Amino acid sequence: MAAAGGGRSMLGSMLLFTVVLSLQEVYRGKLASSELFTILGGFTSSLLFLFSLTFIGNLQESSGTKSSWGAVVIAEIIALVAASTVHRVCITTCFLFSAGLLYEMHKISGYMLSESKSKRH
Repeated sequence: MAAAGGGRSMLGSMLLFTVVLSLQEVYRGKLASSELFTILGGFTSSLLFLFSLTFIGNLQESSGTKSSWGAVVIAEIIALVAASTVHRVCITTCFLFSAGLLYEMHKISGYMLSESKSKRH
């Protein structure tokens, strides 16, 4: 049952990654046209970080290896390269938004882990 949920999550994150990256590249000129859109470009790149981290984490879990900080670094590099195709400032904003998303994901996973442990006992 867990493998099916992980596979569905892996497929969904790969599809969302593809859609967001495609839209970001189609609207690259618009995202680089003003300061506000440049920040939006960094945010969309941080969504790429989220989707790629989900995909890599699920891939590692399905292959039997434990997820580590290496997955975070690889996902961040992918997102920063995608951000660099839009504008230089997008790289910085992508990094900042990704750090915020990573912090929130860590809080949520800690909460979910404590919930599952309390239900077992």
